[in-house]
Amino acid sequence: MAEDEQIKRQIVLDTETTGLSTTDGNRIIEIGCVEVINRRLTGQTFHQYINPGRESEEGALEVHGITTEFLADKPNFEEIVEDFLDFIDGAELVIHNAPFDIGFLNHELGLIKTEKRRLVLKDALDTLKLAKQKHPAQRNNLDALCKRYGIDNSNRELHGALLDSEILADVYLAMTGGQVTLSLATEEDKQENKTEQESAIISKNRGPLKVIKATEEEIQAHDENLQRLDKASGGNCVWLKK
Repeated sequence: MAEDEQIKRQIVLDTETTGLSTTDGNRIIEIGCVEVINRRLTGQTFHQYINPGRESEEGALEVHGITTEFLADKPNFEEIVEDFLDFIDGAELVIHNAPFDIGFLNHELGLIKTEKRRLVLKDALDTLKLAKQKHPAQRNNLDALCKRYGIDNSNRELHGALLDSEILADVYLAMTGGQVTLSLATEEDKQENKTEQESAIISKNRGPLKVIKATEEEIQAHDENLQRLDKASGGNCVWLKK
C-alpha cells in the first residue's frame, strides 16, 4: 500500500438490550463489532455479553433470547468498557438505526462514576437512514435489506449483536458498491500471470477436444446452488427461468 494512500477504518456495530428505552432503566446486554478497513472485512471482531443487573423485558427477550441466567456470570459494562473503546478508537461507526445504539452506549458511559476513561459517542453512519434514501417507501429493516441484496441470513433465527453486525457489514458493502478486493500482486506476479495466459493459447492445429460431462452428483450440487440463489434473490434467479 502506498504511503500516501489513506486508510479508512470502520467498525460495524450492533447491540442487544433489555428493552427499548433507557428511560425505563434498560441496559445493554451484548455488543458485537466487525472491523472494515478500506471497504474490506479484516476478520477482526469484538464481542461481549454483559450482565445488566436486571431482567429483560418480555418483548426484548422474544427478540434476542438472551436469558438472565445466561448473563449471570458475565461482566458488567464498566468491566469491559476499556476493551470496547480501544477497539472502536479512531474508527467511523456504522450502525443500523444509529440513534438507538448510540443512545444506549452513551447511557452506559454516563453511569460510570469512577475516574475510568469516559467518552460520549456522537457521529455514526446510519445504514437505516442510508437505506431509506436509496429505497424510499420500502421496508428497510435488516431482514428486508438482506433479501434485497441477496445476503444470506438463514442463520438469523434470533437477533444477536455479533451475527447482526456481520450481516450488516455485508449489507452495507453491497448497498454502497460492494467489497473492494485488496490486490497484493507484485510486478513479478503479474508477469508470471501474463506468461501463463500466453502459454494457455490453444494452437489452431490442435486435435479434437475431449468432452467431459458433469456427474449426477455435480448436477445435483449445481441445482441445489441455483435453488439457494433463487431463495436469496426472492425468486429472481435468471438461470431457473424458462
